[in-house]
Amino acid sequence: MQPIKTALCSFGMSGRLFHAPFIETLSYFELYAVWERSKKLAAEKYPSIISYDNYEDLLADDAIELVIVNTPNATHFEYAKKALLAGKHVIVEKPFTVHSDQAKELQTLAEEQSRKLAVYHNRRFDSDFKTVKKVIDEGYLGKIVEAEIHFDRYKQELSPKTHKEMPGDGTGALYDLGSHLIDQALTLFGLPEAVFGDIRIIREISKVDDYFEVLLYYPELRVRLKSSYLVREALAAYSLHGTLGSFVKSRGDVQEANLDKKILPNTADWGVEPDTEKGLLHTEKNGTVVRDYIDTLLGNYNDYFRQVYEAIRLDKPVPVSAEDGLNVIRVIEAAFESSEGKKVVKF
Repeated sequence: MQPIKTALCSFGMSGRLFHAPFIETLSYFELYAVWERSKKLAAEKYPSIISYDNYEDLLADDAIELVIVNTPNATHFEYAKKALLAGKHVIVEKPFTVHSDQAKELQTLAEEQSRKLAVYHNRRFDSDFKTVKKVIDEGYLGKIVEAEIHFDRYKQELSPKTHKEMPGDGTGALYDLGSHLIDQALTLFGLPEAVFGDIRIIREISKVDDYFEVLLYYPELRVRLKSSYLVREALAAYSLHGTLGSFVKSRGDVQEANLDKKILPNTADWGVEPDTEKGLLHTEKNGTVVRDYIDTLLGNYNDYFRQVYEAIRLDKPVPVSAEDGLNVIRVIEAAFESSEGKKVVKF
């Protein structure tokens, strides 16, 4: 089938690491164009790419089928809407939008335009998360009663990405890292009945939230999502406890680190975690208690893009739907409402 001519809305870290390498190496796609307002960095790496000075000219190019909106969070709604109105299929970086009504509007517009709209929650395709999902799906732990997912960092300094560190729509740790954790929790357990949030600024230099704890209430399950920028000694990224046993796993996916080293995703052993990052399964099998480290599944963001291709060319479902992205934003909004009012918010 014919490759999908694809355009990026920027060539910062997101474009350079999380999108261009996959569009470049997968035969399903052609890295065709980019919107670069000033610095023309994409052409240095991809000489054949078309670099547009403004977005309207990019959208007017009839050859472009797919637009990847990988710009600052507050612009996602505007740029995705323009792309859909221009008749393009769209991938929107996480978080999908800042507000849930924006997400709903984009979802409706994509349906009206008969265009595919996907959200880039790539962490579903991390090796660690895929392994956690397998452990749950295969019933190793029995009925899950408690789960905790962390995404911690130790960063005294502010990010050089100033749009992430200044107060404004869609900034802060909950929109940034929280989007990943919420999407993973909803993928594993579905929508909660209620949400409690504790969202704070803990570094003296920070102007946006850099700490959060979000508790999701289910009838017989509690899921805790936590992130802090002042964790030098990280706890396990995943801790799950059920009626049969427990599973504890580090955040061991190597894809981002390899992409940062300019290792392309078509290389051998892509997405293979070190053996030192294996998760510990302590449970009961056939009446016998077992405690052992289990093999980690391969991480592979290629699978996300392959599913986008099949959605566009074969009319299959997108890997992460607008509805999925919308639900993440709904939880974020409920968490902020909870934190501000110091109350549990029904979902």
